[in-house]
Amino acid sequence: MRISDKKKEKISEQIILLLFQESPKPFFTSHIAMEIARDEEFTKAILIALKKKGLVMEIKKNKEGVEYKKRSRWILSNEAYNLYKSKQAKV
Repeated sequence: MRISDKKKEKISEQIILLLFQESPKPFFTSHIAMEIARDEEFTKAILIALKKKGLVMEIKKNKEGVEYKKRSRWILSNEAYNLYKSKQAKV
């Protein structure tokens, strides 16, 4: 089954909203997938696309600086956060 670009964009918006609401707390891919009720692999593909656009940042180390082998945490980039916050203030 193929998902249209329009639906992918809506899902991307859901992810950005989740990260904005909980900012600056980073989330694992699995938690984001659970929150938006999507498959983890699909969610990771969307997150990677958002990373390429500069909207999210991938964190590959834990708080002690040890690199994760298979996991990633995600956070909204500073630019995206500031832009989203300015749009929220105007509403």
